[in-house]
Amino acid sequence: MQILVDADACPVKDIITKNAKKYGIPVIMIIDTSHELNDGYSTVITVDKARDSVDIKLINMVQRGDIVVTQDYGVAAMGLGKGAKVLNQNGLIYSDANIDRLLFERHLGQKIRRAGGRTGTIRKRSKENDEAFEKALLLFIKPESEGPRDLKI
Repeated sequence: MQILVDADACPVKDIITKNAKKYGIPVIMIIDTSHELNDGYSTVITVDKARDSVDIKLINMVQRGDIVVTQDYGVAAMGLGKGAKVLNQNGLIYSDANIDRLLFERHLGQKIRRAGGRTGTIRKRSKENDEAFEKALLLFIKPESEGPRDLKI
């Protein structure tokens, strides 16, 4: 098991690294050339700035049982399809039970924006978001004797 992170705009890199170190889990942070990252623990892979290059690299690397951190529903769907455990930066655990709805909502939002509409505002990140993320991450990485490894939603 390893943790693969779509790290370009990921606000929880420190939380991932802290917990991965604690449990001895390798972390791969994937970024494009417009970002720099060195946390002293993670393997950092830098890819071209081309559209979806980080996403494609991540999905090509993921294996069954890996943990994927992404806020991209398309990446989440492909990760689930490859047998990964997938969550976003706010602790939302993607699953077969919710990914179709999330992809459909993304599609509707894109249609509204293309037609000139607005779909909402982005809330400022909170301490509660970080806590929810860490709790969800720990569900996936704690040894079985300490807690569940698989969560069905």
